[in-house]
Amino acid sequence: MSLSKAGEASRESDDDALLEKLTPEEIAQLEIDLDELDPKNAALPAGLRQKDQTTKVPTGPFRRDSLLQFLEKEALETEENEDLVPFTREKRGTPYIPKVQAAKLVPRDVASRMAEPGAELPAEEVEGGVNLEPELEEALANASEAEICDLAAILGMHTLMSNKQYYKALSSNAIVNKEGLNSVVHPDECKVFPEEPPNPTDVEQSLQRIRKNDQNLTQVNLNNIADISMSTLIEIAEVLKSNGHVEKFSLVGTCCNDSVALALADMLKVNGVLKSLNIESNCLTAPGVLAIVEALKENDCLTELKLDNQRQQLGNRVEMEMAAMVEGNKSLLRFGYQFSSPGPRSRVTNAITRNNDLGTYQERDLSVLPHEYPWIAAVFHQIKLHLC
Repeated sequence: MSLSKAGEASRESDDDALLEKLTPEEIAQLEIDLDELDPKNAALPAGLRQKDQTTKVPTGPFRRDSLLQFLEKEALETEENEDLVPFTREKRGTPYIPKVQAAKLVPRDVASRMAEPGAELPAEEVEGGVNLEPELEEALANASEAEICDLAAILGMHTLMSNKQYYKALSSNAIVNKEGLNSVVHPDECKVFPEEPPNPTDVEQSLQRIRKNDQNLTQVNLNNIADISMSTLIEIAEVLKSNGHVEKFSLVGTCCNDSVALALADMLKVNGVLKSLNIESNCLTAPGVLAIVEALKENDCLTELKLDNQRQQLGNRVEMEMAAMVEGNKSLLRFGYQFSSPGPRSRVTNAITRNNDLGTYQERDLSVLPHEYPWIAAVFHQIKLHLC
């Protein structure tokens, strides 16, 4: 503390010694520099942005007219700077051609002469046009306005017809634009498609039929039924454990969550009849999807599983686990999920291809093979063991 106080005292003594050595003119300049003015502040008037430093005595009041007359007189009496390159009226470059004349086709010899500097051609040569073949001149002379309009649109004037009319004119000999040059491009009429009818499936009736193990009920379609409750879906999954006839179950767009997915996973572990399960376009997350895929280890009957288009992305780690679980299943033939990583996608593709090949060999009836060729059955048996 004593050292800091001593340093401050020494600095103050140095400042006082410097101020005593300054002259009155230097002190006045120092006061001007220390004035807090803001030259960049546009909100202040010009006279307040900077301190007035003029030392001359004014000769009189400000007169605007006299100032303008003085400035005009000075401007007229001051000599202009001489140009480095003197001005001449020589024409250089290509002469200007109006757009109407430039659009017309002219012969090559006329065009070459027009490109020369200072060239002036007769009006009859510029407006002469091009001599066409007699057949073309006769066809254009006898063509109607609608035919000329059709031809112009095909050659590039697309504002005369729509794309649909353009391709129709190319594919047929009929005149598409019959209104002529004053035609207006008309848009195609919007096709109105009727909305899909709601799903007519009665949820309560389907639940009762599944509980009663109705042998005529082999497919349950609950797609896009928005008012179905999660408890009802869980109850359907519970009764499917003991059902022996439902082979296809679809829950697309029912907003089912992970609780329903866990119930379906428990059902897949004990159900030996269900072959197709579709739960796309729902609100499943990683735990629910992994529970369903993990249940495939204990299920050898399901051949089709669709899990795509959930509310959130599952991520690379979950996809790797899904691929490992699908590789351990030998009955799954179709797996509906869009992988974001190439590694899991390739692994699942190879596993599904293996299962399809294995199913093809299993469907072969080896009993029809001749008994005198027992080695054929042995070859098929070795192939099956290799695929497994």
